[in-house]
Amino acid sequence: MPKELAYMLINPYTISKSRTGGVISRVIGRSDLNFVAARMYGPSQALVQEYADIIRSKDHGSSTASDLIADYVLKSYAPDAQTGRPKRVMLLLFEGEDAISKIWELTGHATVKDGSGRSIRDTYGDYIVDDKGEVSYFEPAVLVAPSQRRAMASLQLWARYAASDGGIIHHAGDVPLGDDVESTLVMLKPDNFQVPSSRAGSIVDILSTSGLRIVGVKKFSMTVAQASEFYGPVVEALTSKFKAIGGERLNHAIVQEFGFALPPDVLDDVCQRLGPLFAHSQFDEIVQFMTGFRPHEVLEEQQPFAGKERCLALVYEGRNAVQKIRDILGPTDPSKAKPGSVRREFGSNIMVNAAHASDSPENAQREMAIIKADEDTIRLVVEAFYGQTVEGAASA
Repeated sequence: MPKELAYMLINPYTISKSRTGGVISRVIGRSDLNFVAARMYGPSQALVQEYADIIRSKDHGSSTASDLIADYVLKSYAPDAQTGRPKRVMLLLFEGEDAISKIWELTGHATVKDGSGRSIRDTYGDYIVDDKGEVSYFEPAVLVAPSQRRAMASLQLWARYAASDGGIIHHAGDVPLGDDVESTLVMLKPDNFQVPSSRAGSIVDILSTSGLRIVGVKKFSMTVAQASEFYGPVVEALTSKFKAIGGERLNHAIVQEFGFALPPDVLDDVCQRLGPLFAHSQFDEIVQFMTGFRPHEVLEEQQPFAGKERCLALVYEGRNAVQKIRDILGPTDPSKAKPGSVRREFGSNIMVNAAHASDSPENAQREMAIIKADEDTIRLVVEAFYGQTVEGAASA
């Protein structure tokens, strides 16, 4: 069976209620599909209108549900009529055999007739009718395509607007403004994506207790060049801290093996010599964990492209954002983290500790620039899949 490209749009209300992590947990943990791309949008009125027109088209059975969803999009996806500030919509792309049907089944029916929690809409959506049978409240939680034809038309549209309406949505209507608002980066590490699981979504769910807003998201594979620049400062830090990290252990090993302790001045000299070796060894381990390659295994000209592990970058904004996120993640060493923290729940050791978080607003900007957090990968995936330009396909 040929592979399909499916999408899921997480609605503004679902995002604002911090249900994003729960949705991501469901869709990744309950399918065998490949999670290939993610992007935050602040849809313009033009994008909203065109998407509603696609939904309202009679290309998939009864028009009743399509009209209901199209009206919902016009109301709930459009920029605020008073301020003009956009709403946050998150687009997730999945690839695999029968992907459209699998995402459709995970999502559930728009009218939420079951209410058992079996599907995403059963859990997070609402469909309420009055005594006359008319819909009084409708919130479908997420939007997906019911058919290949609808998926192609919708993806070509959203890809066309990926640059103009997508990226890091600093100015969204529910994101705080002001000089005291910080941006910070969270990067979910490759240990969360080794097998299909709810880990990534569960971490996002825990981070929602910060009260911060997700304004950007990117699914990507870190390259060797990016990892080398990103983690470059680790070498100097580990070199200078080697005595504190391993001096006592080194002296203990010598006592155990040879029966005497090193004098302080000799220990200092040995640590100064071993520090750089230790630091570069740890650096190589980190780069391999994050990318799948050690730096020396890849030719220098190939390092900007070499990377096979999967990561998910999230940009959060709010007051005191850096410290709030770091408090929820916990210490780098999971064994020292408090119960309920991300690293205590999901980390294994100092390196394999589930997530990275920026340690200052300045480093957040540096790290976001290295991984190109606002880069558009949606259009690349859509065009690669359909094998034609978005403009040409959308107007066909």
